[in-house]
Amino acid sequence: MGITQEQLQALKDRARRMRIDILKALSGCGSGHTGGSLSAADMVAALYFYKMKYDPKKPDWKGRDNFILSKGHAAPLLYTVLAHAGFFDPAELCTLRRLGSRLQGHPDSKHLPGVEISTGSLGQGLSVANGLALAHRLDKAPNRVYAVLGDGELQEGQVWEAAMTAAHYKLDNLCALIDNNGLQIDGPVAKVMGVEPITDKWRSFGWEVFDIDGHDMGQIVAALDKADAVKGKPTAIVCRTVKGKGVSLFEGKVEYHGAAPSKEELAVAMKELDEAVCK
Repeated sequence: MGITQEQLQALKDRARRMRIDILKALSGCGSGHTGGSLSAADMVAALYFYKMKYDPKKPDWKGRDNFILSKGHAAPLLYTVLAHAGFFDPAELCTLRRLGSRLQGHPDSKHLPGVEISTGSLGQGLSVANGLALAHRLDKAPNRVYAVLGDGELQEGQVWEAAMTAAHYKLDNLCALIDNNGLQIDGPVAKVMGVEPITDKWRSFGWEVFDIDGHDMGQIVAALDKADAVKGKPTAIVCRTVKGKGVSLFEGKVEYHGAAPSKEELAVAMKELDEAVCK
């Protein structure tokens, strides 16, 4: 699956507009996770608007690819991409974390179309992805499964049990993307509990691994295309990212892991993001 420069630019602009909507929703409710939602926006935009098969009018379509947001606290990102993809009216994004809203602090598969599984307890998403990949194999179906994990999440032992399982069963219809932004709620991942060398670890567990710049859209789509061609083993794409990417106020700052932008900060962010389209 090739891509033109025009399509590549459209993906970049999609990610920019997703960041705008993420920040508006977060600022509106005054709570939520800013940093990790922004850092993974490029890879998720590429998945939904370049790579994955789905039908927003038929969320349970059997031919769909599956997306698992294992780092469920980045729910604003998932809600925004689902809205952009047509699963529900983007106007609903302004109800984020409101009483009675379908857009809860963590994704709820029972109430929102497009959410495959409720996530939030870190470390569990890859196990769910394994189950889906195995089911597709049993059905002899071509569906693929994509899971986005945080680098802090790799501190969870269940992740590595799932990594062993995927390699053992040779789940070549499974692709994990690691949002390696280097920060978690308690500080730098390297200080809380180091997980490097991430690339070497995934390879040692029997995975095909691509190590890329997680904000370079060309590298992201190329890695996703290469993952399609891998046979006999699962694929991990280690995306080197920046927490809070896209807005200088938030970039690389751990304090915005779980804090929403103020109205004043939102105004600065909107100016920066709007200017980006002209560059």
